[in-house]
Amino acid sequence: MYNYCTLFDSNYLIRGLAMYESLKTYSKNFHLYIFAFDELTEKILREINYPDITVISLTEFEDAELLSVKPTRTKEEYCWTSTPSTLKYCIEKFKLNFCTYVDADIYFYNDPSCLIEEMGDKSVLITPHWYTPVYDQSATSGIYCVQFITFKNTSEGMKILEWWRRSCIEWCYARFEDGKFGDQKYLDNWPEKFKGVHVLKNKGGGVAPWNVQQYNLEDDSKLMIIEKKTGKQFPLIFYHYHNLKFLPSGDIDLGPYFLNQMVIRKLYLPYISHLIKIFKNLQELGFTIDLFPKTPVQENWKTILKRNFAKLNIFNKFFFSLFNNIPETFWNKRDNNFLLFFKRGLRLLTLSNNIIKIPKEEKWLIF
Repeated sequence: MYNYCTLFDSNYLIRGLAMYESLKTYSKNFHLYIFAFDELTEKILREINYPDITVISLTEFEDAELLSVKPTRTKEEYCWTSTPSTLKYCIEKFKLNFCTYVDADIYFYNDPSCLIEEMGDKSVLITPHWYTPVYDQSATSGIYCVQFITFKNTSEGMKILEWWRRSCIEWCYARFEDGKFGDQKYLDNWPEKFKGVHVLKNKGGGVAPWNVQQYNLEDDSKLMIIEKKTGKQFPLIFYHYHNLKFLPSGDIDLGPYFLNQMVIRKLYLPYISHLIKIFKNLQELGFTIDLFPKTPVQENWKTILKRNFAKLNIFNKFFFSLFNNIPETFWNKRDNNFLLFFKRGLRLLTLSNNIIKIPKEEKWLIF
């Protein structure tokens, strides 16, 4: 039995259900523990009552240590703070041999058990970002991504998990500070700091908007990715739909990364279709939940500047191709503040306006 856990509130409920349904399509021997981070999510999940899901409420999960820091964290930061605690709770409460945390906005295209099996007798599995050079933010966001991370119930595994949990309770914020960022930068030195840590090698596990530019998609029934640099082929295990936003206008923003038309057609459009289908199913069952926000999300001036610049940036493909040919050592350098600022400026020139416009005559089908 492969045990997975995830956490989300009603804002990510539809994505979490899509993740579950994709997992169920390819994995026949699994159980998913969902930590419901608001009452609406708990209510809907308990009423749907999937047989291979265990729903865990905040009242069941939160302990004194988490509650003591909750007022000091934003919603996002508290979710990050809680990630290692969800794993610890599942392993100890349900006496699991191992458990894998999965982000709610991941979507599976093959059975992920091969990723877990790859770790062999190691106690912890972590997944690299595998950044496309121009998007490399290892210095501020981390070498590894807390998107798919496995801990075994061994002395080594639980020691690392407890260290991570205490570190996140002590400091876990959505900013880069003193070599830390959220729950993620803590992972940077695990392969050297701890024994028993395996770094995933299968690049089919961890395809995301920050690295998909390195691959071609094989256009057949079984999605394969081909690494442009080496020509190696991998089955696509999962894609991380980071930064995908539903807008109050009824349109959809795929994020600021450069995405080619094959990626949009083969990955994003079917995924969005699945999200809308789940949304409609919930409506038919009598649940009231929003897919598109009714009021504009408050954005800071940096976000507004980036969004408007992306709309005008018709040369993003040219700049992406140009900057991505700069040696990787340039993007990997981390010890120069001026260089970090300069790299942010270069990335700004690659921003894409990936807005999917839904025709007016079709919007009534969604709202």
